[in-house]
Amino acid sequence: MPRRFLMFFVLLFGWAEWEHWRSSRRGMGGRPGTAGTGEAVVVLGYRNGGSRANFVNRWRVRAAVRSQAPGPSRLVLCGGAVGGSEAEAVLMARYARERGYRGELTLETASRSTWENVLGAVPLIEDADRIKIVSNSLHAEKARHYLRRLRPDLAERLVPAEDYRFGELLAVKPVLAVMGKQRLRRLRR
Repeated sequence: MPRRFLMFFVLLFGWAEWEHWRSSRRGMGGRPGTAGTGEAVVVLGYRNGGSRANFVNRWRVRAAVRSQAPGPSRLVLCGGAVGGSEAEAVLMARYARERGYRGELTLETASRSTWENVLGAVPLIEDADRIKIVSNSLHAEKARHYLRRLRPDLAERLVPAEDYRFGELLAVKPVLAVMGKQRLRRLRR
């Protein structure tokens, strides 16, 4: 029995890694801009109930910072006051500054869903040559899908972020993969 149990977990976590890796590369554009305006790294908020960024939002900020390429780059933090009294974008900005981030921050503080995150980010990223969307891989793919629906011209500027790392968040990847695949399947109907 222990051998089967171990094999099940190896297969489960292997499948989750595979799904996250594939998803982190899907839905990219084919024509980044050439105006020299740099990149916008869009960070999708996650329901935050307290007065500090929660675990998920802190991880997303760290993934966004490591996603930044040399040259002009700004973080676009998205999320309104969904689970608490303070906007998720404000909490993430505070966390980024506390961790020593000194780069440009742009906040979108009205959105209450992924669709609204993307919709609210559009005017903030229109001038960017390259656009990266940061979240867990399947959630970011969903946001890329929304951007392609809203603004196919901007979706052509999508490039991969560094939000996928092998073995990172290993314990939650299977759950995120199952939920993400269900939501993506609904989008494609």
